Formats: sequence, structure tokens, C-alpha cells
Amino acid sequence: MSSSPRVTPGPLPPAASRRTGAARRSAAALGLAVATTVTGLAVNAAPAGAAAPVGPVFQDGMAQPVFSSNRNDWIREEVWVETPVDSDGDGRNDRVHAEVTRLRETETAGLKSPVVYEVSPYYAGGNDITNHDVDHELHQAVRPGKGWQDRGGKRLDPANDERLAAAAADDSGAGGADASLTATGPQPVISTSHESNWLPRGFAVVHAESLGSGQSDGCPTTGGRNETIGAKSVVDWLNGRAKAYDASGQEVKATWTTGKVGMIGTSYNGTLPNAVASTGVKGLEAIVPISAISSWYDYYRANGAVVAAGGYQGEDTDVLAEYVYTRADQQICRSVIEQLAKAQDRETGDYNAFWDERNYMNDVNKVHAAVLVAHGLNDWNVKTKQAAQWYEALKARGVPHKIYLHQGGHGGSPSVDVLNRWFTRYLWDQQNGVENDPRALVQREDKTLVQYAEWPDPAAKDTELNLAPGDGGAAGLLTPDKTRKGKPVTETIVDDATKPAQTLADAVTSPNRLAYKSAALAAPARLSGTPRVSLRMSFDQPAANVTALVVDYDENGKAKIITRGWIDPQNRKSISRTEPVKPGSPYSLDFDLQPHDYVFPAGHRVGVVLLSSDYEYTIRPAPGARLHLDTTKSTVTLPIVGGTGALTSAS
Repeated sequence: MSSSPRVTPGPLPPAASRRTGAARRSAAALGLAVATTVTGLAVNAAPAGAAAPVGPVFQDGMAQPVFSSNRNDWIREEVWVETPVDSDGDGRNDRVHAEVTRLRETETAGLKSPVVYEVSPYYAGGNDITNHDVDHELHQAVRPGKGWQDRGGKRLDPANDERLAAAAADDSGAGGADASLTATGPQPVISTSHESNWLPRGFAVVHAESLGSGQSDGCPTTGGRNETIGAKSVVDWLNGRAKAYDASGQEVKATWTTGKVGMIGTSYNGTLPNAVASTGVKGLEAIVPISAISSWYDYYRANGAVVAAGGYQGEDTDVLAEYVYTRADQQICRSVIEQLAKAQDRETGDYNAFWDERNYMNDVNKVHAAVLVAHGLNDWNVKTKQAAQWYEALKARGVPHKIYLHQGGHGGSPSVDVLNRWFTRYLWDQQNGVENDPRALVQREDKTLVQYAEWPDPAAKDTELNLAPGDGGAAGLLTPDKTRKGKPVTETIVDDATKPAQTLADAVTSPNRLAYKSAALAAPARLSGTPRVSLRMSFDQPAANVTALVVDYDENGKAKIITRGWIDPQNRKSISRTEPVKPGSPYSLDFDLQPHDYVFPAGHRVGVVLLSSDYEYTIRPAPGARLHLDTTKSTVTLPIVGGTGALTSAS
């Protein structure tokens, strides 16, 4: 859905005057409600009845909804926040388009409100794009754009993009964005998410459009430093350290806020809170990153391999930047996006300065905001490593932390009560004891919520398992037995990228995978943490993919893939350095799989499946490469609660 141009009184501010037309809106695709935008202050008459309190009310450690829920009573104002960066190179500092929704008591009764803040590149929708081809030989760069590749590329329809849907959902846990409004003005507001939950509890809400999107200036750079600074500048403005202007060019000051800010969001919207927190900006007191990225390298790469975000095979930083590049000027950022395509290095998959700029783990020591991490255990878009490594680093540095893991995929917020306790503690500074609660809230396979002291479970022990070969392509044995008898035994995988991992895991026999199963479990066994494999392999070609799966096999032999991991053997020593593979020479490959928390039921078998190319995630070369595994020098390490003793077999 496109909107009409915004009608603004008087001259436009410098940021807005550089636009040639209205930004495209896609509120229908986003699932966002729209409402009349009021430039400046708009205080409407209060409804009949008792006067609302002039201060917040707290009960059971949570802010109570005692203020008006009638959005006609709220103030909405639009600003452009000036940043200290010029990412589009036009000689003027970029400005971030933002909208504030606050209680009228901040204008009439001296109320000072903390802020719930979400910034996104998705509010203005997305462009129709074409992904990179992935059906080619390894260590070759194939550029997108010359027609949609039927197998490798995927043309994204913004109306069907799950990331837009996740980002559009009301991250407050209410189950969807406010949907009761209709457009009565010339253009919809940026977003109304969060308002119905937080305004009645005394908070203000700010939504902002990330650089290069909507009515913001600058260029999208898929996690680049300029995006971090753009989002941070709104926090600076709320604390009096940056300037903002309205549509007529008049400076606007945030005199109505306490300066305490909590950021929240899903997907890209959740990644930007991690990025801003990593700057250590003063005033950012809490963040809730949902399905968020902590290192962009781990979003598009894995141990040197070019690996897709689940559902987006062939996407990369340049494609995503093109997708969110929705500002009116569609030419000024072309060279920036072209540079992304070069610097991301799809040919080798190596970690380099480009990725290092987008690695928020580098600055985790600057984080002081209390962090409530939320992630789906089955999120294969933003994979669980993103949450696990961020959370582990925060724990090590003593940052206030909590984690919520659920059984869903991409997206999924904690409940309003969980969020309320978090924001009440750190934004209203109410001593509700949330920091003394169990750190982990995990939704189990039956959908019950279980609290654990910490995550991964401290009772999980690294359990090393060995691989005993099968016979004629059938599954071998996964066993804690450390006895090694006889000469080395080698098994072979013949790569066939056309066969999905699920097909290979289910196969009773196959030349295209190696499978190993434990004995049937006598009791349930819980995995909590990060599995690892140590493989001794040789190759008959100078390049190959290597993929490992952890699988739950039920009583009928049906496979359920629990987690997976990948490596490029040319990066066996370092993700930053490619070293050639000499055909026939054995190499040690040590790599991690995606972290997980899973209970294998009694009677099931723990399985490990090894294959070469992963149809859904890796580059897909022509079939035929042969990989040889020395089973006597290869192991699998699983973090099992209770250790080896928990893997006892059924009698």
C-alpha cells in the first residue's frame, strides 16, 4: 500500500527537504495499524470520569495500567533526529525519522516518562529483490541480478516476508499490533506497536526508521556502524545530547522524559538494540532483543562456509540492504550497496574487517543495559548461536541478564508480565527483585514453561561420543565406549546437494550421508548448550562443504533434526584465513553446531548425521565430491544434563 505525500506547514527541515517524494509505505504487508499523524503537540480533551493519576502506580513489582488507554488522549509528535554521520555522502549529517507517543500528563501535569523505543528498517516495507545464485562450484562468486535463478535465487515478495511479519508484530507480547485504527490523515504513523501496553502504564513509546529507510536519511548498510549510530542518536536526543527538528524546521526537545530508555524489537528490530547497547550509551537502561543478531558474520556465514539464513537461500548483506532501501532517493546509496557486495566476500566466506565492524561481540564489554534475551529454539533464520554467544558474554561480565527460549521459530516475545517486571525494574527503578529471579525461562516440548537457575543448565556436562561404522551404508553406532580396536576405519560420503538433509537423515541407507545412532534411551535425556564435532576427514577435491546434524530418531526410525552446523575445510584453522585442501590428505575439523535445549524422550535414539552440502543452507556444487571420514579419530561432544550416565540404554 502506498501513501499520499505528507503535507507539512512551512519550509521542510534540511533532512526532509532533500527528499523528492513520499516514502513508500507497506502497512498492509507489515500488519501494522495506521492512524492520523499529528505534527507537533495534540492534546485532546480527556474522557468523562475520574481524573487519571499524575504518577505511575506499581503493584506486584509491575507498572499498572492506570493512565488513559484512549489514544485520543495521547500526544503524538514527529521529529527528525540529527546524527553525527553522513553515510550517504551528501555533505550533511544524516537524520533519523522518529515519532513519539506520550501521555498528555507529560504536558499538563509534569509527568516524566521513561521510553520504550523500537527502531526498524522495515516500517516502510521492502523492495522486490533477487538473491544470489547458490547452484555453482565452491569458492566462486556469482552476482545476482541477471534474471531470477530458479533454484539458487529467491525473489522476495515483501508481503510474504516472515521478517516483516515478525518485526510488525507487537513485541510487547500482546499478540499483534494495534489493529483498531484506520487512516484518516494524509499518511500513517510509523507504527503503533507497544502503545496499548505501555502508554497506560506511564511509559512513552518512540518508533524510528533506520537509516536509508522510510523518511530517514543515510544509507542502509546491514549492520554497519552508521546504522548503530543512527539508532543511538535517538537515545542521545532523549537525554539532551542530540538535536531533533519537526517538519517545519523548529528544534524539538524531549523535556517530557526521564531519559531512561528500554529498546525492544524482533529480528533486525531486535538486532539494533544489541548494536546500540554495545556502544555503552548513557540512558539506555534495558533491552529486549528478540530473535536478534549479535554478529552478522554468523548470520550469513559459519566457520568459513557461506551459509544462508533459513528460508532465504542466497541472500547476503547487499541483498538485504537493497531490500530495506526505501527512502525516496533511490540513487544516492547505490555505490554504498555495491561496496557491500564486494566487501562481504561470498567467494571465500572468510571473516574480515567488513564482518568485524558488524560484530557486536567486540564491544560487549561496554554493555551496561540490563538484557532480556528472547529466542526461538527452532529459529533457523536468526540461529540460536546469536542469542547464546551474546548471553554467555553478558553473564561473564556480570551484566543483568535473563533468557527466554521457546519452541517456536523466528520471533516470539516473552509475556507482558515478564516484560513489565523487566522494564519496571530498570526504567522505573522499582526494586521488584527481578534480578534475583531464575535466569532462564524455557518452554519445553509440551509447551509448559520451566524456570531454570541459568542457561545452559549448569548440570549439563560435555559428553564425548564415538562413532562405530555401520554396514553397507546403514547407520552405525553412537556410543560413549572409548575402546578403539583394530586399524582405522574409513567411511565415505558422496556429495549430492540436490538431496535435503531431512531426506538423508530419514534414509535407511544412503551413499550421500553417514549416520550414527545411540541405543534406545531408558529415560529422557536433556541436551542443554552447544554440541561440537571433531572429525578427521580427507577429500578428493580441493573444496567441499561439511555439514553435521544432531537428530532425534523415534521408535519407528523417523528422524527429527534438532540442530546442525557447517564448516568450510579450507577454514579449518581460522575463519579469517583460507588454506587450500590437498586432495587425499587428512585434516582435523573441529566445529560447533547451533546451541539448543532439547529433551530426547525415553525409547528414542540420539543420532548424528554427517553430509557434505546442505540443500537449504550451503552453496550447492555439482554432485560427486567424495569425503572420507576416519571414524576411529572422530568424536561428537554433546552437552547432556547428567553427563554420560543420562544416556543409559533401555534393557
